[in-house]
Amino acid sequence: MTRSTRWSAPSTRPVIARAPSLPPILASLRPRQWIKNLFVLGGLIFAQELFTRAVWVALAAFAVFCALSGAVYLLNDIADRERDRLHPTKRLRPIASGQLSIGLAATIAIVLIVLGLGAAWMIGRAFAATAVLYVLLLAIYSAWLKHLVIADVLTVAIGFVLRAVAGALAIDVAISGWLVICTLLLALFLALGKRRHEYLTLGEDARRHRPILAEYSAGLLDQMIAVVTASTVTAYALYTMSPETVAKFHTNLLPATLPFVLYGIFRYLYLLYRRQLGGNPSELFLNDRPLLINTACWMLAVLLIIYGR
Repeated sequence: MTRSTRWSAPSTRPVIARAPSLPPILASLRPRQWIKNLFVLGGLIFAQELFTRAVWVALAAFAVFCALSGAVYLLNDIADRERDRLHPTKRLRPIASGQLSIGLAATIAIVLIVLGLGAAWMIGRAFAATAVLYVLLLAIYSAWLKHLVIADVLTVAIGFVLRAVAGALAIDVAISGWLVICTLLLALFLALGKRRHEYLTLGEDARRHRPILAEYSAGLLDQMIAVVTASTVTAYALYTMSPETVAKFHTNLLPATLPFVLYGIFRYLYLLYRRQLGGNPSELFLNDRPLLINTACWMLAVLLIIYGR
């Protein structure tokens, strides 16, 4: 596949975005990215606690991670503001464009972390410990790990795993190994797709915006995506058919949800390879109607199967 047309690097001086759709502070918290925190609810659903009082605790845990992830986005935008000004779209972010001051952004981030971790402690000590680990991991990622090839995408994937584990700890249910494996593989699949999109879209300017991209190649990323794609489908298929799963849910119908998983993965690959999308998986999920409908159908099928009895 050939690379897309190279774009000219803009001036490093702040560029004020025209007619922002959200106030600068709210835009910097990236509320559309909070969809990633739905992984916190995985334990609730697959522990069959969705229609119990545990749902309120799980929603509180979800809110905590929305606050913490919003704070992390603010800190990342502060650290990456110079590189963001070299990106065709990220240069319009409030901090990079000068709409939001660094001092105010840092203050809001600290307040959100303090409030988020305080609320996490009220939910439970194990949940709070996982939330602290999540913040520390992403802080280390921003300072060091994002500059290490392969470790960068693995760290992003582990962040998703911590969300899922924290959700299970919040409502005090067993942490399934299948939950960890499937979450890790799916998150790694999306992270690699994002790296590939950045590599091809930015062309030779990729290393200026994200230096670690110089360590990748289109061929390497394609091979890694192929391995993770096959592993994700295989892991989910084995989960649906495992004796442990059948005994837990008292049904052997979960394999019927596999076509939805296959379609979702294939649809994402189509958008990534043919439509050259995938730079922002959350936006892609929310804006692509077939992908959104398929996910809703998968969730409905899962709920009917594991709660139908």
